[in-house]
Amino acid sequence: MDIDYGDTVLRLGAATAAGIAIGLNRDLQGKPMGMRTLALVSLGAAAVTLSALQIDVLGSNPDALSRVVQGVIQGIMAGISFIGAGAVLRDYKSQSVTGLTTAATVWVAAALGIACGLGAWVVAGLSTAIALFVLVAVGWLERLGVRPDDDQKNK
Repeated sequence: MDIDYGDTVLRLGAATAAGIAIGLNRDLQGKPMGMRTLALVSLGAAAVTLSALQIDVLGSNPDALSRVVQGVIQGIMAGISFIGAGAVLRDYKSQSVTGLTTAATVWVAAALGIACGLGAWVVAGLSTAIALFVLVAVGWLERLGVRPDDDQKNK
């Protein structure tokens, strides 16, 4: 698959911008992983995806290209989970777990990078918008009241 220079710049830039957008929310919330981290996660995922797409030998064999892309996606999503896992903390004394949303944003940033790397613009754009909605609007709703699972703990 031959991707020209301009398209490569667009895909890498869009992936970085998506990571920055998600990371800005995390920075504004004072969370441990912000714009730089999530931009780099998204950029890295896009770079690996684009690299796999540009292997000349695979262009003539769609089955091989399909298998390579599948493997790249699986590898990125499994590997990035280790970074996300570093954000999850459990306090055994209070039996609470923190950092799950931050870990999920790392995973989403990698997925956005893959979508941008593949040039799946509708998926990348809608996913970025929905992720920001979840982080901003749903987070705001959570702060308005008691979450249902908190009610269970207090009984």
